[in-house]
Amino acid sequence: MTDNLTSNAIIYAMLSLNSEILLQKDYLDSPDVPEQDQDNEEGILADLEQAFMEFIDLYKTRLKTDHSLPSLEELLQSEL
Repeated sequence: MTDNLTSNAIIYAMLSLNSEILLQKDYLDSPDVPEQDQDNEEGILADLEQAFMEFIDLYKTRLKTDHSLPSLEELLQSEL
């Protein structure tokens, strides 16, 4: 599957996941989360973070072969 993903698709996925992680953290820090949903929402955050890390690892591999890609730091500092 990873051979079929373009570098741009990986970048968009990472940036999207990073944004979703920030939103989920904000939601969990808010008083809006019903107590009975807290564990589920924390699980969602853990899944988002796991997916993000998997795309980070994939991107690092691409960086080794494609030096025209922006650095990981540049990507994570940009806004979607």
